[in-house]
Amino acid sequence: MANVVVVGSQWGDEGKGKIVDWLSERADVVVRFQGGHNAGHTLVVDGNIYKLSLLPSGVVRNKLSIIGNGVVFDPHAFVAEVAKLRGQGVEITPDNLKIAENTALILSLHRELDGFREDAASNSGTKIGTTRRGIGPAYEDKVGRRGIRVMDLADLDTLPAKVDRLLTHHNALRKGLGHEEVAHEAIMQELTSVASEVLPYMDRVWKVLDDSRKAGERILFEGAQGTLLDIDHGTYPFVTSSNTVAGQAAAGSGIGPGALSYVLGITKAYTTRVGEGPFPTEQVNEIGEFLGTRGHEFGVVTGRKRRCGWFDAVLVRQAVAVNGIKGIALTKLDVLDGLDEIKVCTGYMLDGEKIDYLPASQGAQARVQPVYETLEGWKETTAGARSWNDLPAQAVKYVRHIEELIGAPVALLSTSPERDDTILVTDPFQD
Repeated sequence: MANVVVVGSQWGDEGKGKIVDWLSERADVVVRFQGGHNAGHTLVVDGNIYKLSLLPSGVVRNKLSIIGNGVVFDPHAFVAEVAKLRGQGVEITPDNLKIAENTALILSLHRELDGFREDAASNSGTKIGTTRRGIGPAYEDKVGRRGIRVMDLADLDTLPAKVDRLLTHHNALRKGLGHEEVAHEAIMQELTSVASEVLPYMDRVWKVLDDSRKAGERILFEGAQGTLLDIDHGTYPFVTSSNTVAGQAAAGSGIGPGALSYVLGITKAYTTRVGEGPFPTEQVNEIGEFLGTRGHEFGVVTGRKRRCGWFDAVLVRQAVAVNGIKGIALTKLDVLDGLDEIKVCTGYMLDGEKIDYLPASQGAQARVQPVYETLEGWKETTAGARSWNDLPAQAVKYVRHIEELIGAPVALLSTSPERDDTILVTDPFQD
C-alpha cells in the first residue's frame, strides 16, 4: 500500500484539514512532521466542527496519531488542545497519540521573543507577520543546539543545566532588547508543571513508524502551512521557520524517504495568504472581497483576514516540481460560482521580460506582474457535487485547464467543507 504525504501547494490555508480527515479514514497512522501550533486545520465531521492547531487530524478518527520530531511542541498548548477535544467527545490516550521523544519544545520565552521582534519590526515597517506563538525562536534554539526537548522532561537531574544554557542565550538577548531577564526557577516551574501530562505520550516515533511500515499499514503524513512558506523554497523572508515541502516528511518523522509513495498537493481554486510578503495575483478590490466573503477566509488559529486573489498557476506549477506532487486535491471550487469571468495567472512580467517561474530574490518577487488568461465563469452551483456529471461544463473546463497549466492531474475535487462532498478521481493510497 502507498504511504501518502499531504502538502499545501500555495501559502497554506488550502483546506488540508478536510482532505486529511477524508484520507485518514483510509489510513492506519497519521503523522504531523513540521510546524507548531501556528497551523490551523478545521474538520467538519457529522456536523461537528473541530479546530486543530497542534494535534494530527487523525485523532478525531481515533487513528494512531503521531507528532514527529520535525514539529516544535508547546506543551501547555498541547494540554489545552487535548482538554478541548476531550470536551467534544474525542478520545485521546497514549494508545492513539505518540510524541517523538526528540521533539523540541516551545517555551514562554520563545513566545515573548516572537512578540518583541514583531513589535519592533512593526515600528520599522519590516514585520514578517508571524502568529507570535514562538515557532521561529524555538526552531532557532533547536538548530543552535540549546533547545529543550520532550525527553528532557523525564530527566530532572540534567534539566537544570540545560535550562541554564538556554537562558545564557536568551537573557543576553532580552537585555539587549531592553527587556527583563527570565529567572531559572520560572522556566523550571513551567516545565515540571506540565511534564506528567506530556511524558505518557512520549515514544520512539521512528521505531513506531518503522514497525507500521513493515506491517504494511497505510501512513498519512500531514503537513502544515504551504510550499510558498517553506524556509528555503518560499517567499523568503516572509515564510515560516521550517521546511514545509514533502521531503521534510521523512526527516521530520524518522522514516526513510523511500517509504513516501504519493505526494498529494492541496490546492485552492483561487489563491490566499495570511501575513506580509509578495502576492502577485492579490485583488485588493471587490473581487478580493468577494472571494474572502464567500470563502470565509479567516485564519483558523489567529482569526486574521486572509488576502485573496486569482489562481496563480506559476506558483502551483513550481510547487508541483519542488514537492514531487503526483496529484492535487482542488478545494473551494464552489467559491467561484456565479462569477461572469475568472482569471488565471499563467506567467509573470519581470523588468520587461516574460518568465514562467517565481524568482527567489525578495526584490524580484516584489516586482513581478501577473500575466492573465480570462476564462468564462458559470452561474450554476458546484457546491456539494459528488461526480463530474454534477458540475457545470465551464467548471469542468476550468479544472481541466488548471491541470494543463500546473502539470499535475486532479486526484480529488472538494466541493464543500463536508467530507463526503468530494469527487475521487485517483485514490492516493492505491496509486
